[in-house]
Amino acid sequence: MITKLRTISKERYWEYFILVARFLLAITFLNYGYSKLTDDGQFGISAGEMATPIKDLSLFRVMWYLFDHEPFKIVIGILQMITGILLLFNRTAILGVMFFIPIAANILLMDISFMPESLAIPFAKRFTFYFLLCFLILWNDRERIKIMWNAMIKKVSFKLQFPILLYLLIPLFALMLEFTPAIPQIIYGIIAEPDQTLHDLQKIFQILVGFFNK
Repeated sequence: MITKLRTISKERYWEYFILVARFLLAITFLNYGYSKLTDDGQFGISAGEMATPIKDLSLFRVMWYLFDHEPFKIVIGILQMITGILLLFNRTAILGVMFFIPIAANILLMDISFMPESLAIPFAKRFTFYFLLCFLILWNDRERIKIMWNAMIKKVSFKLQFPILLYLLIPLFALMLEFTPAIPQIIYGIIAEPDQTLHDLQKIFQILVGFFNK
């Protein structure tokens, strides 16, 4: 066994280290995700804490209570499970890292915002180490990263593609686009409850007029 290890090149040791790093990140998120899906200690507070006035609870326990609600809890759990699975396979490792970083960053931000300092500092150090591992995994696959980057970021010409007037009208068209999903609701309201719908539209119009007059 020792003789076989000695015959492995230094490059192969590096690849093995990356494999171990991916496994660590994967098993961490698989554990987190599984705990959320099975109510195994991820989020939620005790019955005694539920009976405690909110002003007497720490911010961390309030956060732990709020995050115990659905669909937030199950969605985060599923995303963490998917991330862990992606990290286990060579073909999907980069995608797994791309999932891991924003999810872990949000977890870290929330925990250092609401955790007691005694817990937040060790947690921040731990996740900083995880981010370092993510960087090393991406660095190990830098050639594929370059291909992906070049595919996403195409050469852009500085020549205007449209007349200047159309660029000036972008805010107006964007506002129109924002209200597009409401059109079917308005049509349905006019058919089902015409008086109420017209009254609501009149109030909205008055509010907009008052806003623009200011």
